[in-house]
Amino acid sequence: MIRAQQPQPSQETVSAVQQALAAEHAVEWAYGLASAFLPSSSDNAIREGETAHRAKRDAVERLLRDAGATPVPAEPSYQPPQPVTNQASAAGLLASAEADAAAAWHGVLERCDEESLRRTALDGLTAAAVRTTRWRKVAGLTPATTPFPGRQ
Repeated sequence: MIRAQQPQPSQETVSAVQQALAAEHAVEWAYGLASAFLPSSSDNAIREGETAHRAKRDAVERLLRDAGATPVPAEPSYQPPQPVTNQASAAGLLASAEADAAAAWHGVLERCDEESLRRTALDGLTAAAVRTTRWRKVAGLTPATTPFPGRQ
């Protein structure tokens, strides 16, 4: 079966996708750190978040390679916005990391016209926004939801 050639994304689009990939790397790292401070009752939510971000990371890396770009690698570690010392700060870290991922995917939406990439970005933004709300609730942050997810 012969597939139609997909148009190559613009450099602006590739840059936005690279930023989304960097956010995916960071949020995946954040789950590892936060899991050490969260109770076992959070295990399913942690596993779901890690799995979703790992799948998104892998898909984005393939997309970038298919576009002829070298995916940005993960950093060895990241600096949390605040020290993580307890359950509330761990959940706050995850809320912040998920909000950053939503913002990165919003950036892709603003910089691309290709339908399947827009769907990927919208799915990433939506899922991250839902997880942001979950972790904001666990952290005791109010309001639990933020208006216009992905716009920081």
